[in-house]
Amino acid sequence: MTLTESETSSVELLVGGMTCAACANRVERALNKLDGVTASVNYATERAIITGAGPDLAARATSAVDKAGYDATVRDPESADELAEQLTIKRVTALRRRLIVAILLAIPLMDATIVLAAVPSLRFPGWEIVSLVVALPVVTWAAYPFHRATIRNLRHRAVSMDTLVSLGIIVSFGWAAVSVLLPGASNTGGHWPGLSSIPLDTGALYLDVAAGMTVFQLAGRYFETRSRRRAADVFGALSRLATPTARVLRDGAEADVPTGQVVKGEVVIVKAGEIVPVDGTVLEGAAAVDTSVVTGEPLPRSVRAGDSVIGGTISTDGRLVLTATAVGAHTQLAQMAAVAEQAQERKARIQHTVDRIIVWFVPAVIALAIAVTVGWIVSGAPFQQAMGTGISVLVIACPCALGLATPTALMVGIGRGATLGILIKGQDALEASGVIDTIVLDKTGTLTTGELVVEHIDPDLLPYVVSIEHNSEHPIARAVERRATADGVSPHPVTAFEVRPGQGAVGVVEGHRVVVGNATLLESEGVPAPVAEERGAGSVVFVGVDGRLAGSFVVADRLRPTAGAAVEMLRRQGLRTVLLTGDSEVVARTVAAELGIEDVQAEVLPADKAAVIERLRADGHRVAMVGDGINDAAALATADLGLAVVSGTDIALKSADIILVREDLRVIPDAIALARRTRQTIHRNLIWAFGYNVAAVPIAAAGLLNPLIAAAAMSLSSLFVTYNSLRLRDFGTEPDPE
Repeated sequence: MTLTESETSSVELLVGGMTCAACANRVERALNKLDGVTASVNYATERAIITGAGPDLAARATSAVDKAGYDATVRDPESADELAEQLTIKRVTALRRRLIVAILLAIPLMDATIVLAAVPSLRFPGWEIVSLVVALPVVTWAAYPFHRATIRNLRHRAVSMDTLVSLGIIVSFGWAAVSVLLPGASNTGGHWPGLSSIPLDTGALYLDVAAGMTVFQLAGRYFETRSRRRAADVFGALSRLATPTARVLRDGAEADVPTGQVVKGEVVIVKAGEIVPVDGTVLEGAAAVDTSVVTGEPLPRSVRAGDSVIGGTISTDGRLVLTATAVGAHTQLAQMAAVAEQAQERKARIQHTVDRIIVWFVPAVIALAIAVTVGWIVSGAPFQQAMGTGISVLVIACPCALGLATPTALMVGIGRGATLGILIKGQDALEASGVIDTIVLDKTGTLTTGELVVEHIDPDLLPYVVSIEHNSEHPIARAVERRATADGVSPHPVTAFEVRPGQGAVGVVEGHRVVVGNATLLESEGVPAPVAEERGAGSVVFVGVDGRLAGSFVVADRLRPTAGAAVEMLRRQGLRTVLLTGDSEVVARTVAAELGIEDVQAEVLPADKAAVIERLRADGHRVAMVGDGINDAAALATADLGLAVVSGTDIALKSADIILVREDLRVIPDAIALARRTRQTIHRNLIWAFGYNVAAVPIAAAGLLNPLIAAAAMSLSSLFVTYNSLRLRDFGTEPDPE
C-alpha cells in the first residue's frame, strides 16, 4: 500500500558531519523548511526525527540535509546501532591519528621556537623556515577537520564553533608566516602579556600558538567523542541485552533461528545460563531467573510452570520451556528501549533556549573578536598583542560546552534509569521532579499486589466454599481456588447454583445448601450474620450451611513487601504522602496506618481520582501520582508528574511521565532521586557553560589570556560538562531506611 499525500509518517536519519550544537540547529532549520515537515535534530545522538506527509519524505529529508552540507542516511533499526558504532570508531580513530601527529610535531616545535626566540645566540640560519615547515602539517592536515567544517559552512553562508577554531589557527599561522617571510612587515616589538617576556620581533611564538591550539582542540574533540561514545553505551544498554538467536521447537526438533523470526505462540527452549530471547509463559521446568539487567531487581526470581518471563533476562540454573507471548517490537525489552530512545529524542524547554542562543552566539563572537582587535590597535597596543588578544577571544568564547550540557546528561540519565527498571519518557519528568512536594499513591495494584488472597479460613469449610466459587467469575472466587489448590482441596459438584450480583453465590453441595457472600445475602437466605464485614485491611466473607452461620473467612489484597520501606524513603525525600483508593475508609485507614501514611482519600471512584489530584494542585501543591496504569490514566495525566507501576508488555501505552518496571516498590523513590539528579546535572552543566563564557570572554578581551591557554580552557570546559554527565552512570538505588 502506498502512502497518500494526506497520511503522515516519520523517518529517522543518521546525520554525519555535525561537530557542534550549531550544526544540529542548522540541519533542523533546513528540514523544517520543507513543506509539511516537522523535524528535531539531536546533536548528542546524531539523529534527526522527521514527521511529514508524502511517500518521498525520506528522499526529501536526505536531500535537505545534503544541501545543508551534512551527510544523511536513513536509519535502519536492524543495523542502526552497528552502523553508528562503526562510524564512531572510525571518527575516533581518525582524530587519534591526527592528534598523535600534531603532538609529535608541536612539542619539539614549541620547545625549539621558544628557546630560539628567547636566546638569539642559539639561532641558526633558516631556523624560522624550518619552524614554518614543521608547523605546516600541524595547521593543515592535523587541523583539517576544523578547516573542512568551516569551508562547508561558509559555502552555505553559515558559521559554527569550528569556524572560530579554524580562524584562530589560520590567523596565528598566517601572522607567523608574514613575520618570518616579511620580517619588516611585523617588526613592531613587544612582549606577550600574561605568559612570558619573550621578544616577539620574529613572530615565532605565533607558530606555537597555531600548533598548540591545534593540539588542544584535537585533544578536546578526541576525548569528547570518546566520552559521548561512552554515554551512548549507557544509553543503548537495553538494546544490547537481546540475544540474536532463539532455540525453538519446530516439527518435533530443536532449531536455532534468528530471534526476529520467532512467532508468537511458538515453543522456545532456554537452557541454564542462557538469555531468554522473547517474553513468554513457562510450560515446563523451573529456574531462578536473573532479571537485574532488565528490571533492576537484585535477586533472581524463581519461576515455574505458569509464570511469565521477560526477554533479556537470564535463566541461571535450570532449563525452561516457554510459550512465546510477545516477540519482536512487542516484547517488554523492545518497548523499554523504544521508550528510552523516544525520551532522548525529545528536547527539554531549556534546550530550545540554548539552541536559540547558539544560533547567534558564534557570529557575535567573531564580531567581538574583530572589535577587540581593532580596539587594542586604536588604543596604541602593538599589533602582535592586539592580534593575540583577538585570537584569545575567538577561541575562548566557543560555546561547545553549552551545546553539550543538556543532551549528554539526558543521554546518560535516561540510559542509567533504563538499566534500573526506570523509564523516563521525557524531559517534562525531570523538570517536574524538582518541584513536587506531594506524592499520591494508589493502593490496589500499586501498594498492594492486586491479587486477592484467602486468610483465616476453616479447613472444614474450604471444600464447601471452593465448590460454590468454582462456578463463579468473581475475583474472590479466583482467590478461593488458589487457596484450595495450595491446600490440595478439590471442588465437589454443585446443583441449583445461583449468583447474586453484589452479594455472593448460593448452591447445593452434597445435599447441603451453601451460601457464600456478604451479610445481606445471608439475611436474605434467613441466616443471621454479624453486621461488620471488614477486618483490618481485609473483607469478611460469610459462609452459611443449611440455614445456619457455619463460619467466615477473610479476603485481602496483600501489601507488597517493600511498600513500607518505599513510603519511608519518600518521606525522607521531603515528600508528603497521600493514599488514594476506592476501598472503604476502614480498609484504607488500616493500610495507611501500617505504612505510616497520614493523609487518606478513600472510597474514590476511578473516574474521580483525577479530581482529587486537581484539588491538591488547586491548594498549591505540586503533585506526583503513582498508579498501576490500568484505571489511573486520567489521574496520571493530571498530575505534575505521573509514575506508572506496570507489568506485562504494554509499557509504551501508559499515561505517565515515568514508567516503573521493577516490582520492588523502592523503585518509586529511586525514580524520583534519579530524575532529580539528572535535572541537577543539567543545571550544573549549564551554569558552568554559561559562567565559563561570561567570565572568560572579558578576561581574554582584557589581554590577560594567552591563546594557548584559551584553547586549552575551551577544550577542558567541554570535557568537564561531558565528564559531569557521565557521573550519572554511578547512580545507585536509594539506601533502605534504618
